[in-house]
Amino acid sequence: MNVRRLIPTTAVAGAVALGLTALSACSTSDAADGSDGGKLKVTASFYPMQFLAEKIGGEHVAVTSLTKPGVEPHDLELTPRQIGSISESDYVLYLKGIQPAVDDAIKQSGVQNTVDAATLTTLENHGSEVSGHDHGHEGEEHADEHGHEGEEAPEEHSEGDGHNHGEEGGADPHIWLDPVKYAEVAKGVGKSLEKADPDHAADYKKNTAALVAELGELNTAYETGLKDPATKTFITTHSAFGYLAERYGLTQQGIAGVDPEAEPSPARIQEIHTIAEKEKATTVFFETLASDRTAKTLAKDTGLKTGVLDPLEGITDKSQGADYIEVMESNLAALQKALGAK
Repeated sequence: MNVRRLIPTTAVAGAVALGLTALSACSTSDAADGSDGGKLKVTASFYPMQFLAEKIGGEHVAVTSLTKPGVEPHDLELTPRQIGSISESDYVLYLKGIQPAVDDAIKQSGVQNTVDAATLTTLENHGSEVSGHDHGHEGEEHADEHGHEGEEAPEEHSEGDGHNHGEEGGADPHIWLDPVKYAEVAKGVGKSLEKADPDHAADYKKNTAALVAELGELNTAYETGLKDPATKTFITTHSAFGYLAERYGLTQQGIAGVDPEAEPSPARIQEIHTIAEKEKATTVFFETLASDRTAKTLAKDTGLKTGVLDPLEGITDKSQGADYIEVMESNLAALQKALGAK
């Protein structure tokens, strides 16, 4: 991610003021003119939150994502209009620690129903190398459905880094890449929507159950598909797959401390080469929202193949699937090929 392009906190504060001023100056709002047809106005911070809101909310919600398709979420800069739209929302779903500009704007929005997905499951620390199995958090819910305003989420990020991967003691926010944890979050979101909109609680409950079942099937597919790999090590330019690696007994080797689009150092290339030889790794994965230059450089210098492993931070026409489930299935196929899984 290109953290250097992140909007400064002071600028966000100023933009919040501008957004609220612009909002108060409007003669009508979307809610007032009924453009949403009486639906619950939901603002989602980026795609994994948007997917949950749409699947669980169904026909009763009108979902707006702050992160447009193709935009790297960590680089998001909010316009005054977007900040104003947050304040107009009935319900806001976000993941604290991924997008500092969003975190700051939500904190100042005054929206009653704000839900931080990080409070709905257990976050863990992951460095650039992550391996092993899960720690038995299945079914464990840490649900604070209302995401009380001003409450500290269970993660930290180092100053100047809007996207912490756990290398420096902060918790890894990429919970959506583990279907089990994502299902835990889905349950919490469902409960919070039931409370925010009691008239449609039965539908939210039904939609949540259907999505949790779908995520359960995805988890089973991963468990089965990655049961007997020739190697358990995969290399990625984006250290986003710590929870996935942990869940399925794999080892993620990330290019630690390097922007996905930056050139790796000669020392790191040599280190990856050594790891690849020792662990019989075959592939350097890159993502769809960033350049493949780093992966190709590594592959050329180490004799490895390249492949796409999508961190699912946004869906575009380049994505290997139309939604979260389809892209996760494509990720599974890519991992099976790279790891030599039967």
